[in-house]
Amino acid sequence: MSKGPGLFADIGKYAKDLLTRDYSTDQKFSISTNSVSGVALTSTALKNGVLHAANVATQYKYRNTFFDVKIDTDFNVKSLVYPMNKFVSIDHNTLTGYDTTSRTFTKYNVGVSVTKPDQCVSIILGDKGDSIKASYVYYLDESTRSATVGEVIRKISTNETTVTVGGLYAVDHLTNVKAKLNSNGKFGALLQHEGLPKSIVTISGEIDTKTLDKYPRLGLSLSLKP
Repeated sequence: MSKGPGLFADIGKYAKDLLTRDYSTDQKFSISTNSVSGVALTSTALKNGVLHAANVATQYKYRNTFFDVKIDTDFNVKSLVYPMNKFVSIDHNTLTGYDTTSRTFTKYNVGVSVTKPDQCVSIILGDKGDSIKASYVYYLDESTRSATVGEVIRKISTNETTVTVGGLYAVDHLTNVKAKLNSNGKFGALLQHEGLPKSIVTISGEIDTKTLDKYPRLGLSLSLKP
């Protein structure tokens, strides 16, 4: 039985998570709790140089509907409500945005994704046709989550192409190592360890291989889930 189309954000999600998730050059601390009623609350504090920021996010699932609200230190509120099976602005893996005042489309993205047990391929035509992103993920060992990933982004208007390759290696069931390198010379790596159940420490860094005389950027993250 078909479950219907999924969220547009799910297209290319495997590759995006491998290349961006948990990479950081900031100091970050977050703590998450879950109530018996199903409400998840996450508090995050972030330090980037001399800048400090914090936010509180809550998530709640009721039947087939997902509620997500986030408030930051500037009292900006972001909220999202959508059905679990289909987002109202998504139809057949197409995401559109329309400005009723100017009567123009502000966003038009189309994506296709093919997933198999050991690999995933996705192609996204975004920025109203100005960019093409193709990615490929291959799971070397599904039991340990070790995987390799490749991504190509082509910007048509500027004639620019960026290629990124990376991977994840599970040292054991508590420790992961990730690395990535793009065609602009940026190399990133991280070490992630679950010291206590659901409590994760992440040390990450980034260096520009074209300017090795500069110090690398380092980040530290601690996530606690009692």
